Amino acid sequence: MTSARLGFNARISFPTGGAAQALRDGIELFRVAEQLGYDTGWVYQRHFDNYLASPLVFHAAVAQHTDRIGLGTAIIGVRYEDPILLAEAAATADLLSSGRLQLGLGTGQGGFDSVFGQEPNDGREQSQTRLAAFLRAVRGEQVGVVGDLAGMVATGTELTVRPTSPGLGDRVWYGAGSVASAERVGRQGLRLLLSTILSGQIDDYGAELARAIKTYHSVHPATSPAQVAVARSVLPATSPELRRRYAAYDEERRTQGPAASRPQGALAPTAGPPARFTMSPVHHGDPSEVLDQLLADPSVALADDLIAFLPPAFGLRENLRLLEDIATTVAPHLGWVPSAPA
Repeated sequence: MTSARLGFNARISFPTGGAAQALRDGIELFRVAEQLGYDTGWVYQRHFDNYLASPLVFHAAVAQHTDRIGLGTAIIGVRYEDPILLAEAAATADLLSSGRLQLGLGTGQGGFDSVFGQEPNDGREQSQTRLAAFLRAVRGEQVGVVGDLAGMVATGTELTVRPTSPGLGDRVWYGAGSVASAERVGRQGLRLLLSTILSGQIDDYGAELARAIKTYHSVHPATSPAQVAVARSVLPATSPELRRRYAAYDEERRTQGPAASRPQGALAPTAGPPARFTMSPVHHGDPSEVLDQLLADPSVALADDLIAFLPPAFGLRENLRLLEDIATTVAPHLGWVPSAPA
């Protein structure tokens, strides 16, 4: 960690019927994480499932209960987002949080084209088209002109998104799961979010991510900030009970892949890790063992931000214990210093 920034990624998952409590617990998670000195907290978007669907609305609420912690999205899938509406919502959330939004975007989950009123398409290509339109909008560039002769605004009037939030355009991240996609993000001048799932069968996960980071930096222009975040399952066991719990989660993730640690009532994906993907390792054991594993990972050393991925089915009490243990037993030995109150 070159600048020793520490974050966490919470799924904000809920059992069927428990969404309201899960959202309140999510706000409490951010509030306590800020007290522990975490630099950022990230949330994930997932449609039609027992997970958070509207990260920007959630962060607008979190902003009213916190003062300093960065509010990240990892990720919002742009394939189903209207670029202008997304820019409006992002700017509003950023202004409400006094410029704390870290906006992570990506292609996102597929399979819902018809539900969103779209013809089946190449999600990656469509995402890139919508990303370009979003970047123009969020940076305050012209997005169109008035063409309705019957309107109250003069025909030909230039249109820009309002409100805009100064600096938000430089805090846009994009998710990548391969060296090639990391290179594309670098050429676009965006910040890089490296996924916990890589494309293809990878023998050395950390080495592959290190390649992606080096490639990203080699092509990133000097006109915008270059920043890299890596996400890891970091589970330091500070009791025998936690050691057993974390080992069981590791086994579940190894055997079930994306289906692991899902809340009651959630949609069940195909069991087992797909052969075309490689899941990130779970770093668990005594704090010293976890630290050694992270120190041996070349991508962690190259990253600006380490994001601790919280198991989706963990409840508030489990997650708070995990955040505290990471902040006190592992992160300081990686060079991290807790952020001071605002």
